[in-house]
Parts: sequence; C-alpha cells; structure tokens
Amino acid sequence: MPGFCPLFSSSKANSSVFFGKSGSIVVDMGCSYKSFLFALSECGQELSDIKALCITHDHSDHIAGLKTFLKNNSIPLIIAEQTANSLIDKNIISPNTDIIIADECDIVIGDISIKRFRTSHDSPGAGGYIMSFDGEKYVGICTDTGYLTDDAVKSLKKCKSVIIESNHDISMLKNGPYPPALKMRILSDLGHLSNSSCAAVLPELIKNGTTRFVLGHLSQHNNTPMLAQQASTLSLKTVGAQDGIDYLLSVAKPGNNEVILY
Repeated sequence: MPGFCPLFSSSKANSSVFFGKSGSIVVDMGCSYKSFLFALSECGQELSDIKALCITHDHSDHIAGLKTFLKNNSIPLIIAEQTANSLIDKNIISPNTDIIIADECDIVIGDISIKRFRTSHDSPGAGGYIMSFDGEKYVGICTDTGYLTDDAVKSLKKCKSVIIESNHDISMLKNGPYPPALKMRILSDLGHLSNSSCAAVLPELIKNGTTRFVLGHLSQHNNTPMLAQQASTLSLKTVGAQDGIDYLLSVAKPGNNEVILY
C-alpha cells in the first residue's frame, strides 16, 4: 500500500516521505541529516528506498540538512530552476548535483510520477508537489503559500490525500509577539496560509475525491492543533462531510508522526 509520513512539520523544520512498492520520494530536507535518518528509520523506510529528493523552496526550514544529505548520497534532486540557481549561488548544492528541473511536465522515475505546481511565497521558484506510485491515486503536499494559486488548487484536486498548510490563526498572529513587519509578511500573499484560508478550500477538494487531509506547517507561536482542526472540520461540515465517515483529518506534529496509508 502507498503511504506517507510528515517526518517533520513546523515553522522550524520540514521533511516528508511518500512511498509505494517501487520506492520513496522525500520532499524537503529542513532538519539535520542525522535527525532525518532516524525519523526515516522510525517510519519503516530505508535510505536505499529513496528514488529522488524534491525541494519546495530555499528557506532554511526546508533545506537546512540538504548540503550534508547531498554530500552523502547520489540521489536525484527535483527542484525548480530558480530555486536550484539560488542554492547553487549559496553553495548549498553543487552544479555537479544530479538535478532534475521541475517545470510544467510530469517527471517519471520508474513507476513514480511527480509534478510540481506553483505556490505564492517570498522565495524564488516556490512550489508544491503531487505524485503517484500506482498510476492512479495521487498524494500532494502544499505548504508555504500566502494563498492557494489556481495551479495549486487544480493540482490538489487530483489527490486522494494531501498535506496542506494551516500555518496560523489570524487573531493569534495579530495579537501575538511577532514584530509588525513579520506579521505583515506572514499575512501577505507571499506569506503563509491561515487556518481559515486552508479550511476554505477543503470542501472543493473533498468534492473532487480527496478523503485524507493532514494539516501541516503549523506555527508554534501563532496557532494550536485544536484551532487548525476546528476550522477545517467546520468548513467541511458546510458540505455535509463528517470526519471519520467521509474523510479523515489529522494535524501533523513537529516530529514523530505516524505513517498514513491512502
């Protein structure tokens, strides 16, 4: 059975593994290499299973362990051209790295199909990914976006399961300790997806066949799992959908998440 696990999911570190019979795909390397290896083993996956590493964008909570990972492994790197150029300039990846540029076309690695879609974030080439391990069911990941672009929604509609950003509660953020400039950045179209913005798209996704939702990239200062889950559950109720019957919804923890089959 294909499945996935958000190994790390927060404003501090992000990395997820998606897998099927033919191997696994890792998205982002925002933790230390040592932490990644331990978390990967804990969810039952092996380093030798990884067929490619996808990077969503160049912020540190998504690439902190990338340089060490690439030094120790000859695994293809799937990445937007702008992001690749940024990371080459920063000496995080070498020009000799086996880079696969993620553009508008599907990337096929064995039996695995991967496609990048654009997100709206203050980072060059920011995007998310959808992938299939059986030619039919798709799973997607979409975090770090100020709003859900048409490209993102169109892509996520294909997915049976999604990891989607529910970063902050707007009221908590506005009344919280962050400086005004940072609050404005997070709330902007190039920032992060709020609980309410995330929740608003879920009815559209469930109507198109999505039945597994994982809320991810929660701020540890401007959100709580209860608030994120409550917003999404209430939104899905507007189309008569019930948790545990029509769909399953969970909130990713910063670490130590369980494997989810789909």
